[in-house]
Amino acid sequence: MPVTARPSRAISLTVDELAAAVPAAVDGDPAAVERLLGHLRPGIVRYCRARLGRTDGSYGSADDVAQEVCMAVVRALPRYVDTGSPFAAFVHGITAHKVADAQRALYRDRSAATGEVPESADPAAGPEDRVLARERAQAARRLLDRLPPAHRDLLLLRVVNGLSAEETGAVLGMTAGAVRVAQHRALARLRSLAVSTGMEVPA
Repeated sequence: MPVTARPSRAISLTVDELAAAVPAAVDGDPAAVERLLGHLRPGIVRYCRARLGRTDGSYGSADDVAQEVCMAVVRALPRYVDTGSPFAAFVHGITAHKVADAQRALYRDRSAATGEVPESADPAAGPEDRVLARERAQAARRLLDRLPPAHRDLLLLRVVNGLSAEETGAVLGMTAGAVRVAQHRALARLRSLAVSTGMEVPA
């Protein structure tokens, strides 16, 4: 079935509703598939935007990858087998794979990342402010890329996607306690990297 990007509000499912939606979606129930995607898509978009950033002043490329992830999830649903791992881990694996493919394609075609200053000014911020904000975001992404992949994904899930320690642990196969310890270490490492590059770090 086609996957459409809808601007409507996100669908938030409870744990029980999600548990019920996954088997129904796997069985091909269109309503269950739609509800499942409505629940998953906001987090997928946030993850893709955090990993891929802006191109030509917009998140168009990252959002395109997020759409590809949603389509890949739909195509994979008939083959999904519940092995005891959370469904979120299954989705995260697809997302990480698609993001990695997009990054490789970007490296092959550097012309896609021009970093041009947008022609129109944002009424809420001047062009200089927008350029500075973009530079800070790019610097933050470069720092994240220097972290071990496990720490980077943990911070993206916790900070960008807003998952709880328990939810993050379910995706990454860790206990909530281990997530909190790893998060503390990842943030300390990130702060150390920022300081070493001369980036201003809040006290």
